[in-house]
This record gives sequence, C-alpha cells and structure tokens, in this order.
Amino acid sequence: MGPFDHWPTPGNGMEHFFGFIGGETNQWYPALYEGTRPVEPDRTPEEGYHFMADMTDKAIDWARSQKSLMPDKPFFMYFAPGATHAPHHVPTEWADRYKGAFDQGWDAVRAETLARQKASGTVPENTDLTARSELIPAWEETDPQMRPVLAREMEVYAGFLSYADHHVGRLVDAIEELGELDNTLIYYIIGDNGASAEGTMQGSLNESMLLNQIPLETPEYMREHIADLGTPRAYNHYAIGWAHAMCAPFQWTKQAASHWGGTRNATLVHWPARITDAGGLRSQFTHVIDVAATVLEAAGLPEPVQVHGVTQEPMHGTSMVYTFDDAGAPERHETQYFELVCNRGIYHKGWSAVTMHKVPWLSAAEMGHPVLDDDTWELYDGSTDFSQAHNLAAEHPEKLRELQRLFLIQAARFNVLPLDDRSAERFNAERAGRPELVQGKSQQLYPGMVRLSENSVLNLKNKSHTVTAKITVPEGGARGVLIAQGGAFGGWSLYLHEGVLTYCYNLLGVQRFTVRAGSPLPAGTYEVAAAFTYDGGGMGKGGEVLLSADGEPVARGRVEQTQPFIFSLDETVDVGSETGTPVSDDYGARGNAFTGTLHWVRLDAGGDDHDHEADPAHRMTIAMSRQ
Repeated sequence: MGPFDHWPTPGNGMEHFFGFIGGETNQWYPALYEGTRPVEPDRTPEEGYHFMADMTDKAIDWARSQKSLMPDKPFFMYFAPGATHAPHHVPTEWADRYKGAFDQGWDAVRAETLARQKASGTVPENTDLTARSELIPAWEETDPQMRPVLAREMEVYAGFLSYADHHVGRLVDAIEELGELDNTLIYYIIGDNGASAEGTMQGSLNESMLLNQIPLETPEYMREHIADLGTPRAYNHYAIGWAHAMCAPFQWTKQAASHWGGTRNATLVHWPARITDAGGLRSQFTHVIDVAATVLEAAGLPEPVQVHGVTQEPMHGTSMVYTFDDAGAPERHETQYFELVCNRGIYHKGWSAVTMHKVPWLSAAEMGHPVLDDDTWELYDGSTDFSQAHNLAAEHPEKLRELQRLFLIQAARFNVLPLDDRSAERFNAERAGRPELVQGKSQQLYPGMVRLSENSVLNLKNKSHTVTAKITVPEGGARGVLIAQGGAFGGWSLYLHEGVLTYCYNLLGVQRFTVRAGSPLPAGTYEVAAAFTYDGGGMGKGGEVLLSADGEPVARGRVEQTQPFIFSLDETVDVGSETGTPVSDDYGARGNAFTGTLHWVRLDAGGDDHDHEADPAHRMTIAMSRQ
C-alpha cells in the first residue's frame, strides 16, 4: 500500500525486481513477487518447478531483453538466490550425487576441507584447523542410528549447492552468448555470513517445529522420514555440527560476527577485459561494503552525493580495483569492526580482537545472562594465523587493549554504540518505538488479497477468535478456499469441500484436526463462521471449534494443540484461494479458488491473549532465524 519510494519499487535502486522478500522461502512453492505484485509459479514441483531454475530463467530473459532493445546500455544485476539458505530443497537426483560422501561425519569433513583449501592455495599452508567447541558433539558422540539421517542432511545440502552453481553457470553462459562476458564484472559471493547453526543438534524436517518449541521430531521420526529430506514434503535444515563444518577452518558459525566463522566467505571476481591474472589469488582484506565502491570505480561512475534531493552519507567501503592488477598491492581497507547481538570483533592491519557474548543456539538464560564487561576478548595475528586458531591475548595484552580501544572508536563513529544485548525486546515494536501495521482486535479482508505476510494480519494465536465469511453459493453448490493461513507445514484453513463447510488446523504438517459440517450448503447467501474457543492455561494449547452458517451451528470439533509462535517463515494469508502449499489434504496447491462469490472475510480476536507468556529469548531466536 506504499509509500512506494523504497526498494524494490522502480526508480529506487532497481528498475525491475523478481524474487522473494523474506529471509528465506520454500524452493518448491516460493512466495514470489514481481515488483510489488505477488505472482505464482507457472508449474508445480511435479511438473519440474524449482525456484532456482525459475529465477535463473527470469534473469536470463531480462538480460537478453535489455541487450536486444538497448544494446549500448550497460546492465547491473543483483542475483540473490535462496540457495543455500534453509530450507534445503533440491531435486533428489542432485542430492544422490553425494551419497556416501559425508558418512565420515563433520569432524572428518572439516579436516578434509582444510586439506583441499591448502592444496588449492586459497588458505596459507600453515593454516591450522580451529578446535571444535565443546558445545558441539563430536561425530563419534552422535547416535549411530542417527548418522544416516545426519549424513543425508549434508548430501541434500551439497546437492543444493551444486544445483545452484549449475544455474549460476547457465546465467554466465547466457551473458557470454550475448557477447558481454569479457566486459562484465561478476562477483560470486558464496555463503550465509557463516553457515546457519539454527537447525538444532539433530537437524529438522520442518524448521517451524524448532521455532514453535514443539519437539515432535524424535530420532525415530527423523529416521522414518529420511527420504523426505530436500523434497516438497519437507522444510528441512541440517544439524549444527554441519554448520560448523561448513565454516572450516574457522571457529563458530552464522550470528557469531566476532569470529571469521560467522563472517568470512569465499568470493570469486571475474572480469577478463580488466583482470589479466586469471586464476590469481588476492589476500588484501576486503569487506562486503567494498563491493559498491568497486562497481562504481569499475563503471567510471562517481559516488552519489545526493539521491532524490537527499544528501548521502559518504560510502564506508574501499574499492577493490587496486588489487586487480597487483597481488602485492598494499592493503587499503585496513580497519573493520564487526558486531551482532554484542558478539564483537575488530580487524586492523592483520590483527583481530574478538569476543563472543552470545552463542548462536543458546538463549541468554541458558548462558546465565552474560554481562558485557565480563566477556573474554581474544587476540589473533592474521599474518601467521589465518584461521584464528591461536589466541595471543595473554602474550600481547597491550596489543589487545589497543584493538579494544579501536573497536570503541569505530563503534562510536559508525553508530554501533550504545551496545545493547537485549534480545527479544529489540524486536518488540512497542518497546523499540516502531509502528505496527495491524492494530485492534478486528480486521476485514477481501477476495484477491493474497500473499499477506504473518505480520500483515491480525494475530490469532494463543487466544479465542472467530473467522467469519460472507459468501454466496450458486446453484449446483460451491467448493474452494475462503481463507487460509500458512501451508502444509503448519496453518489453518476455512473452506468448502464438495460443498461442505470445513475447518482444518494443520499442526506443523504432522497432525491435521478437521471439523466438517454434515451436509453441503444449498444455494444462497450466508455468513459462515469458525469460532475457536481457546483452552487457556498457557501458549500453544488446544481449543474447541464451532462452525456455523447464519448463526446456526453446523459442526463442532476439537483442536488438541496449536502453534504458539509462528505459522510459517514464508507462507502467507490468502483470501479466496490458497497460494503455496495447501493447509489441508482436501484440496491441492492448484485449482483451490472458491467457486462461489466471496464478499468478505473478517477476523475477530478475543481478549484472552496469552502472548505475554512468551519467553523473550525465544522471540529473538525466531527473529534471527528469519535472517
């Protein structure tokens, strides 16, 4: 609804946008937007659809059209796939290419990875493998019966990365066919700012179980569903041990901005017309903020001083162009701070000082509510210790103090201060002073309103509520979805099945509670409703469901348990049909639109809200998992 003066709308960064706008999306049933308009895939997974292939096709089509119609105009493309962020979705044959490749476990894989890195010259020969945290079990400590599941998680991930790389190759080939490859600067940055350690110690078939704190995934369940990993039947994530292995040879993972395991990524730069040292390696320190400055210098464009009349803060990045011709050029990006949830680090002229304040997968309560002043700082000399394996804090206390002071100077300069180690409180809009889109206890929606994010509609979790729809059933009856929230991995839906009013509550894709009227609705206009009476006594409890038509009861039933925190990371609320995966097995992902006339749908929330009982630290976990 606007204002349309920011990304991704035209004229504000990009002229065209296609993709998803959340932190992640289902690769088989993605939540897609073209500009600000929601769009749906043209095929199902069974018909060969996968988002990575679709995104690549769209990018190739755009590049071809641009060069065909305006051949003299240079193009800029930001190609940001969901791969390999969770969920790890890939055609089974790609995962099967890696069968047996990870049976040796994550400890062995870390050592093998470092050996390959040394052989390729991408890390110094004297690089040591950092120690695995005691918080992460050794492979030999895992349950032998679970190891096939754990290995399959990694086979799926590896297949997903290969599949993504294949499609990036298609895009590069298309640029070459256009005759533009030699004079196109390509950055290929691989990684999720450190691999994600948000998949628990055993991994998951459905991330939402972790976020809702409903431990339905027993080891037996994981073994029974091993074949579902990577397929449309799962929304999977690998175990923490694999995340750590994917950050080899460094310590820690994503969210640990203090250490290289949480920040450092492999990067390829390709520009044959300008870079003559094909296959060459560069070791000067660079940061992602340097990419924009590099692109501007490469294109011969000045840094913008004003945009739409607004004076811009000078860019903080340093162009990397100076490294293209000279592998030994003196480093220009000499200092860089890092901070996330008070995990802090500072790099300066080869040295780094770092401190871990919060372990990514532990809450503040589990860590004993650490105090910032009690954090232990570590010191590393990058000239001799590429992987941050040898802490020199005790040997060089003056150097450590120098870098600690420098961190504070940089933190003050770039608005990191004041340091704030609150977690969920910062994501609470009311406490943080951010506006909220949805307020009050009632919201009316209309047909055609689809792909509404969870934050765009009234929150009905952990409270009594009523969903009412005004409909007209034609002669011969009607079928289809009136309103649905979430999808096959958790949500609820009110719909007509073969003319019969039906309500389905899908608990994390494991159990479906269905309440159905006894007979089809005859032709006519009705106000149909599903009234949910919440049990109370905490979050995620069950409740009684009453279905009615024009106030007359037509069915009663029970939902034994509900999702307390989130329905989905990417699925949405849809009125008049359901996009993405279906909540109920009564209808499919296609052809589920209501065949009668839907006038409106109203959501009404009761006053028995239990959301205040949520653990603030868990809200933080949910927020960080969306990144």
